[in-house]
Amino acid sequence: MKILKTLSILLVTAFAVPTQAQTVDEILNNYFENTGGIEAWNKLEAMQMTAMANAQGMEIPVTVIQTKDGKMLIKINFQGQEIVQQAYDGETMWATNFMTQQPEKADAEATANMKLQTKDFPSPFLNYKEKGFTVELLGEEVKEGTETYKIKLTQAPRMVDGKEVPNVSFYYFEKENFVPIMSETEIPSGPAAGQMAVSTMSDYQEVDGLYFPFDMGMGGQSIMVKDIVLNPDLEDAMFAFPETAEGEDDKD
Repeated sequence: MKILKTLSILLVTAFAVPTQAQTVDEILNNYFENTGGIEAWNKLEAMQMTAMANAQGMEIPVTVIQTKDGKMLIKINFQGQEIVQQAYDGETMWATNFMTQQPEKADAEATANMKLQTKDFPSPFLNYKEKGFTVELLGEEVKEGTETYKIKLTQAPRMVDGKEVPNVSFYYFEKENFVPIMSETEIPSGPAAGQMAVSTMSDYQEVDGLYFPFDMGMGGQSIMVKDIVLNPDLEDAMFAFPETAEGEDDKD
């Protein structure tokens, strides 16, 4: 009997990894199929989202634009003034300095980390193997009263203070519709280093055949999506560092 028990344990151990990997892919395939289909997601070239962010009781209009080839732009309207909070044209990352109201380029480390993030469009789980990412099913967990699958996502290491640090996130996919409702990522630096940044996603709505969360939250701040436009007409210039600022830099 002891031999049979030992054999059973060995068999379970031997088949645990491939079974788990298949289960992870099934969950992700269900997610993409339930939200529009993998073929449709792969055809998505860009998206523009307008939303209202609630930060410490203040409502701030936000526009986010992302493209498949890595460009990104986040604009906010603060007290009637439009400010570029973050932009990336595929090579240069920049933002508006809130104090001087002048555009400033990001340092090399921040730019390198932004380049890594471009693979996240429209989801880090889409074609994750081709991107060099790994996923692992850690089990099931109840989050805010909802039964979920907990999936660990490991991406390429990011740079923090000149050193490579692990780039690991945990996503919780609800078991009924297989959509993510929460993610957790360790904060790599600053006063909150080591703590988990928690993001929530809910109120999935259909936009031209694809489904997106229209209610998101992070760190006590909420973002209510007003509108999403898929494959909008975009000009490369809107992502680029302003030529006037470039000229001023050349004079320095």
